[in-house]
Amino acid sequence: MLHKMSIAGIAMDPASNTPIILLKSEDDDQVVPIWIGLLEATSIASAMKNIKFDRPMTHDLFKNFAESMNIGVSRIEVSDIKDNTYYALIHFTSPDGDFTMDARPSDAIAIALRYDAPVFVDDKVITKSQDTAPDAELGDESEEGKKWADYLKNLSPDDFGKYKV
Repeated sequence: MLHKMSIAGIAMDPASNTPIILLKSEDDDQVVPIWIGLLEATSIASAMKNIKFDRPMTHDLFKNFAESMNIGVSRIEVSDIKDNTYYALIHFTSPDGDFTMDARPSDAIAIALRYDAPVFVDDKVITKSQDTAPDAELGDESEEGKKWADYLKNLSPDDFGKYKV
């Protein structure tokens, strides 16, 4: 089953200084954190804030090209997690028929924002992201690692208003 998600915000992992995109289910309080690259975070944040640049960024260039070919995006879905790597699918529409492409979740989300397309997450991703959280805690036994693990464990939907993009 797919769950429609909203982008609750972007936070920084204090231990690694890596951006995390926080997806929140529109049906309940499920939250899926996905660690992403700095460039992708910048692209997502600029789309969320409707910031326009003089020259197109990569995801804007992709959209410009796709639109010139009459290709749209109907939705994206975060479809799986394997070995702590998230996988996504972009669902395209075109005059020649619909098609799907594999993508990194960060790229798929950046594109979805530009098309105002909905974001979905598969049940198994929600389950696996929750199941792998305790293992992640064990990987870093430092004080900083324990603080970060506690932070993620205690994250609630009310905290999302605190994050600025």
